[in-house]
Amino acid sequence: MLALACLPGMAMAQSMDADAELEELIPDSAISDPESWAMDTEAANTPTTDDIDPASELDDDGFTLDWPEDSDFEVTIEDLEIDPELEGLLNWRDDPPARDLALPGMTERQDENESAQLVENKISGRITFNYPESFSEFSELDGFIARFEGLSDIKNLRDGDDNLAQVANRAQADSELLTEMLSVYGFYDAEVRQRVRTPPESQGSGPDGGVMAKDATFVFTLDPGERYKYGAVELPGLEKTGDDYDALRADFEIQPGDYIQEDRIVTERIDLQIALGETGYPFVDLGAPELLIDHERDEGDLTLEVTSGGKYDFGNIVSGSPDFLSGKHLSEIARFDEGDSYKASDVDDLREAILATGLVSSLSIEPVETTAPTDGEPGTVDVAVEMTPAPLRTISGSLGYGTGQGFTATAAWEHRNFFPPEGMLRLRAIAGTQEQLAGATFRRNNWHGRDRVLTLDVFANTIDRDAYEARTVSAIGKFEKLSTLLFQKKLAWSIGLELVATQEREGTLDGEVGPRETYFVAALPGQVTLDYSDSLLDPTKGWRITGFISPETSHTNGNQSQYARSWIEGRYYQPVSDSLVIAGRAKFGTIQGTAIDNVAPSRRLYAGGGGSVRGYDYQGIGPQNDVGDPTGGRSLSEFSLEARYRTGLLDGAVSIVPFIDAGTVDTGTTPGVSNLQYGAGIGMRYHTNFGPLRVDLATPLNPRPGDSRIGVYIALGQSF
Repeated sequence: MLALACLPGMAMAQSMDADAELEELIPDSAISDPESWAMDTEAANTPTTDDIDPASELDDDGFTLDWPEDSDFEVTIEDLEIDPELEGLLNWRDDPPARDLALPGMTERQDENESAQLVENKISGRITFNYPESFSEFSELDGFIARFEGLSDIKNLRDGDDNLAQVANRAQADSELLTEMLSVYGFYDAEVRQRVRTPPESQGSGPDGGVMAKDATFVFTLDPGERYKYGAVELPGLEKTGDDYDALRADFEIQPGDYIQEDRIVTERIDLQIALGETGYPFVDLGAPELLIDHERDEGDLTLEVTSGGKYDFGNIVSGSPDFLSGKHLSEIARFDEGDSYKASDVDDLREAILATGLVSSLSIEPVETTAPTDGEPGTVDVAVEMTPAPLRTISGSLGYGTGQGFTATAAWEHRNFFPPEGMLRLRAIAGTQEQLAGATFRRNNWHGRDRVLTLDVFANTIDRDAYEARTVSAIGKFEKLSTLLFQKKLAWSIGLELVATQEREGTLDGEVGPRETYFVAALPGQVTLDYSDSLLDPTKGWRITGFISPETSHTNGNQSQYARSWIEGRYYQPVSDSLVIAGRAKFGTIQGTAIDNVAPSRRLYAGGGGSVRGYDYQGIGPQNDVGDPTGGRSLSEFSLEARYRTGLLDGAVSIVPFIDAGTVDTGTTPGVSNLQYGAGIGMRYHTNFGPLRVDLATPLNPRPGDSRIGVYIALGQSF
């Protein structure tokens, strides 16, 4: 250990037996104190000289070699030839008369006679294409040009962006772009030549005497050559699909002899993958397409490797959160049954349906093999569903005002999965100048099937309107099949049961408040809608018809009455142009079976308001008592006509809608058109992703005493 510790010290000292010549060069003093030794040398004591003047003559001192006697050297410098491809670009500022600048990569392969045979196509104010007449017959020429315009560096150039030299580089880039695009369409021998044209008067207009980019125009001469076709088209592995081969091969529509279009290879590959997924192959894997170009044959051989992964039928749906949304409930939502052939679109549909519940924030669905295919028989895959719950509780509130309805404040609390699966509990309250309400609602979505909803609603409310006052307790049950924003259906329906106990009195009579009447009502309402329109909230074409009927029995003042409330409504939408839609609506209602006095005022027919005849108060149209309060009737007729014009404002998001409405209510049971009240106005729609926001301003055309002069209506969606 002692010897190891001494090694560093030994390395720092010079051996006394060192070579004498070496010791003379590096004495011990240089090692022991190198700084002092260096300062004691001759070099350290020699003063420095001034900086050398590079223009001064050389001093011969120090040179030991004589200059050679023959000092006459002949130096010859050859002039380099300027590349003709660059000459025009280099001299463009010094040669004002020049109009056309040849750019790098340009070759003169055509004489004037050949140029005369080219088709000239000016695709913009700056860019012109020249190409052979045969290329003008290219069926995809318009798409080719549109594609170039979207990608071109020059097309998107703004005035003053660059000088001409920089623009020349852009032109070269566009030339390369055109060559690449032509190869996409099968022109693998294509050549593109480009020129920049500048008018003589533009010389010196730019910075430093140059030419402004805005003064330049560009000519691209396209020599596409022969368009290649597909030679062999092979899908190795697809033959393993057996009986499905012919149909699947037909879904891949590229055939030998077709012209090559590389984009089509991508789309046909996608189509084949979709077709395999729709035919029962959940584990399909398609390789990258390989296109081998043979320039001798002017053909390309295409190969796409197919790994089908085997054919399968659906098994069970397995939920990763059975206490949240069980596999049984998910099976009721799904549009496929156990044993059906696997279809990827059915799995995608299930994914959309689960997301539409609003109960999950993230979701994954994967097929899981449970039985492998054997002897040509399909295997079985379960559908594994993993979900992350979304926030389920909501507290909401709103303030509002409606003509004829006054001010209202609403508040609600809900839990969207209080009774799993999809059992919502909602508590709500309304406090307003004309209405107060407290209620609780239970709602089971997707009950025994997709978009089938069971609703139980219990509430108590008071209403004080011009037509009547009511204190009501209601219990309502309803089962319905809904048409939703995600899944609009041609047929929707509902059936229900209503039990109502209400104390009501009609509006004032001769300035006196009338007596309250107590009604006990049981009803079986039903409704059917046929919808052949193109949208629930913003239809532009088609039609929609809804029929409603509610057989009811009513007990009041010891009298038992049976009657039926019913109405039918039709809506029609006719596009006149891309920006104008004419929409019309007609509704007819009736109460059959009893005198009007046996029908509670709240269950009579009324017209007027935002969803009826705009310009009038809510329920303001119809028979009136001596002080002008509406009393309701047993028949109803309503009509509406709108012109929905889509303006170009805010990228087309704003529509202007002039409209006219008409309606009447009568104490008789037959709907008619006598005593119609008319309202007209203009509205604005702001179109969003979830539907239009509506603001309507209307006035009555034949007002009665006491009618408002202006009505304002705000809502989501079109008025009808």
